[in-house]
Amino acid sequence: MAHKAVMIRGDGTGPELMAAVDKVLRAAGAPIDWIDMPAGEKCLQAGQPIVPDETIEKIREVGVALKGPMTTPVGKGTVSANVTLRKKLDLYACVRPVRAFPGIKTPFEGLDLVIFRENTEDLYAQIEYYVTPTMTLAKKFITVRGSERIARAAFEYARKHKRKKVTCVHKANIMKICDGLFLSTCRRIAQDYPDIEFADNIVDNQCMQLVTKWRLYDVLVTENLYGDILSDLCAGMMGGLGVAPGANYGEKCAVFEAVHGSAPKYTGMNKVNPTALLLSAVMMLEHFGEQKAADRIVAALEDVFIEGRHRTYDLGGSSGTSEFADAIIARL
Repeated sequence: MAHKAVMIRGDGTGPELMAAVDKVLRAAGAPIDWIDMPAGEKCLQAGQPIVPDETIEKIREVGVALKGPMTTPVGKGTVSANVTLRKKLDLYACVRPVRAFPGIKTPFEGLDLVIFRENTEDLYAQIEYYVTPTMTLAKKFITVRGSERIARAAFEYARKHKRKKVTCVHKANIMKICDGLFLSTCRRIAQDYPDIEFADNIVDNQCMQLVTKWRLYDVLVTENLYGDILSDLCAGMMGGLGVAPGANYGEKCAVFEAVHGSAPKYTGMNKVNPTALLLSAVMMLEHFGEQKAADRIVAALEDVFIEGRHRTYDLGGSSGTSEFADAIIARL
């Protein structure tokens, strides 16, 4: 039986990437019944919200969406599509697997960890304004509820996937109230999981530790802004944003997405790496319980990486988006 999922094609190179991923999913026999819904720049240009209400409601109804990369204006304009989806659907857990792939050169051999980023609070909630024409103010907020559920999600994941350690990443040495609350909550939740080692680390030190002692870490749980920064650091460690998948989970909905931007300068050039969006789609298949199809796609992707004949520009090759997808399909 086919699984229903909303497809948001995204901006810039998003539609090309989505077409490539859809082709691979169909070749792998993944039974997805897509519902195409609008969001992004075209909606803004038409005078609509960046994520129209009908798109939000359709995701609520279906429960799952795969989203292409979106363009977020820098220093101006509207709230981003990503933040809009996370707020309106209460997608509180951003989950980003980080691992070294065979065939992709990286100094971080054996890299294998998962980041759990709280997705709805912190400075990233975009509560900011001008106090005077020459002074701005941003509000950071952390709640017990938000901290509890992301911490529990991280520990439950660790237990289910037989991971041995959860590390809370914070800045409680300076942000003693907000980050102090997050840390104390994580410590309390950790007591419910005596089978899993718990540690904590200050965020700047954590960045240093990741690039020197990455094998010491298994699952990281952190706040919204720190999680965004750590995720991109770890994406660089695994080979770049082009191979970094992501998922956003709530109690009733899940939205899967590549973590990179829309790369508008490459629109229509058949150039961008589809791996990140493909691996996000693999996470969606796992969410549906379609483990066999998910495993087949990952195995085929790894074969292509190891063979090395087909690589997109970001990995030192010249293959296009569609050619790379075709190489994966050939391996299937």
